[in-house]
Amino acid sequence: MGVLVTARLELVPITVPVVEAVLTGQRERAEELLGASCPLAWPNRALIERAFYASLDAIRADPATRLWGDRVMITLDRARRVVGSVVFHGAPNDEGAVEVAYGVEEDSQRQGYATEATRASVVWALEQPNVSVVRAATPPWHVASQRVLERCGLARVGERESPLGELWEYELRRPAR
Repeated sequence: MGVLVTARLELVPITVPVVEAVLTGQRERAEELLGASCPLAWPNRALIERAFYASLDAIRADPATRLWGDRVMITLDRARRVVGSVVFHGAPNDEGAVEVAYGVEEDSQRQGYATEATRASVVWALEQPNVSVVRAATPPWHVASQRVLERCGLARVGERESPLGELWEYELRRPAR
């Protein structure tokens, strides 16, 4: 899995050393590994734990599955700074489905980074031979997240209950070949 480049971003794969640096509070190490400065509120343990749904031991045991497609958003400008991440909640399942999630640090929100990075990641995922559908879920109150998904071509297909409450489900299927 390589780096994806968009108009304003470099999407750098998240590796086990990056996750370890974040979870152990080694900010300088994370910045060194990523070649970019991290905002004060990113990365942090709570964000990583929510994003990966897995323990560090599980990530270390099977990084190809746990970190499949996961990337950090880094600006291409001279400052090279981390503005967020796009993650998939694991490798494709037997149905060929993956679930995408994303986050942009507070000072960089409302600048189109989430849409730009998520769109590139969704396109990449659907180009993978074992992926037939990209899914996402967001709370009904999170209008900004809904707009990101819609701009990336995902359509609302239903809703479900979760420990976080009601979630609206979105998906984009690979076009027939």
